[in-house]
Amino acid sequence: MEHVIRTLSDRSRFAQAGMFVATFVFILFVIGAFSGETEAAESEPEVIPTLATVLFEAEDYGHPRPMVRQDTTLQPRETLSGLMSRLDIPAGDAHRAMMSLIDAGYIDTRRLRPGLAVSTFTDEAELTALAIDIEPGRRLLTKRVDGSSFLPVEIKSKLSVRQEVIRGTITNSLYRDGRELGAGDQQVVDFAQVFAYDVDFQRELYPGDEFELVYDVMVDERGEVIRRGDVHYAALRGGAVDKAFYRFTTGDDNVTDYFQFNGESATRFLMKTPINGARLSSSFGPRRHPISGYNRMHKGTDFAAPTGTPVYAAGHGTVERASRNGGYGNYVRIRHANGYKTAYAHLSRYGPGIRSGKRVRQGDIIGYVGSTGASTGPHLHYEVHVNGRAVNAMTLKLPTGRKLEMAPEMFAEFQVRRDEIDAARALSDLPEPALMAANDLPTANGNAVENH
Repeated sequence: MEHVIRTLSDRSRFAQAGMFVATFVFILFVIGAFSGETEAAESEPEVIPTLATVLFEAEDYGHPRPMVRQDTTLQPRETLSGLMSRLDIPAGDAHRAMMSLIDAGYIDTRRLRPGLAVSTFTDEAELTALAIDIEPGRRLLTKRVDGSSFLPVEIKSKLSVRQEVIRGTITNSLYRDGRELGAGDQQVVDFAQVFAYDVDFQRELYPGDEFELVYDVMVDERGEVIRRGDVHYAALRGGAVDKAFYRFTTGDDNVTDYFQFNGESATRFLMKTPINGARLSSSFGPRRHPISGYNRMHKGTDFAAPTGTPVYAAGHGTVERASRNGGYGNYVRIRHANGYKTAYAHLSRYGPGIRSGKRVRQGDIIGYVGSTGASTGPHLHYEVHVNGRAVNAMTLKLPTGRKLEMAPEMFAEFQVRRDEIDAARALSDLPEPALMAANDLPTANGNAVENH
């Protein structure tokens, strides 16, 4: 009798070990299956070779079963339940698999975005596992472990940060040329914002102008770029401007800004253009009015843009007026320091919370492009007034921002950060053998320089 009990106990431990190995092997398989790029479009059901997908269980060891894998993406206005139905996954299995992820706090089905990569694994019309690439570097897996139960697992890639250096020459546009060199949309936008006070990218960027960016990239264990991050250095050398800026966070007010080599801030008192991607359609000065036909003074600058394009506060200040104003249509006027005021007309609507007396910061959305009032089409009419007199915003010489050299200790901290960025830029110029040898050199803060 004692021998029988011991044998049964051994079999129980074997079965538990078999179940553990099954789950572990399956997780490794799914991780491997996701190591490549997930197909953007839905693929045909694929029968996975049985040797790679054996589910080990004590009672049926030696009898591997094939699984069918389906890869797809979440479509616009489609729910995860709808996706599972589209793949002919049994409703009960789909519900239990999704609930295991929801109950574990891994997923909120109300916040899933189109394009989400999803893979299902079925065995004899039964859902065996569900895998979701929830975000770069983070995958969710839930696997059937006991009859109708599903075990959820969160798989996170170990990410490391390095700095990427790209240099280029304008041939088509900053956006296209930057993207072709590897920068992401956000990096190109950040670059443009650094120079928003110095150059009009619609009219003052020319073929042959040179640009350079240094930005963070997060890579996984395989060296694959998972996402791109902050721009640490931006340089533009061309006909309109020849400047370079370094990202730095000041210690006294904890504000992140971009500064020139000498510590002078990129930020100016007012933005040159309070709108992105617009076309200058009418300049400051005398002109024939497009509606009345009479010659009269045009006291602002017009920027043609699609209805709904965001309009930004050109500088810090207080909203004096946010209401209808005759031919100006929906109108916002902001009072700034030192006798400056800016006005924004023909708006389709106002920005969130914009009203008289509201304090705004430079870059806040104060409205959206429209064609209200005396207007022949959607555009922003932008005015700058100095001590009550309208001036040309495009030629106005504006006060510069903060100068770090006025605070010696902070300027010294900036110099350390500036030299670290320049060291990364210098390493990117080295040939591969020299670059590998330079990895052991210390940076300005004493840490080893990473191969970029």
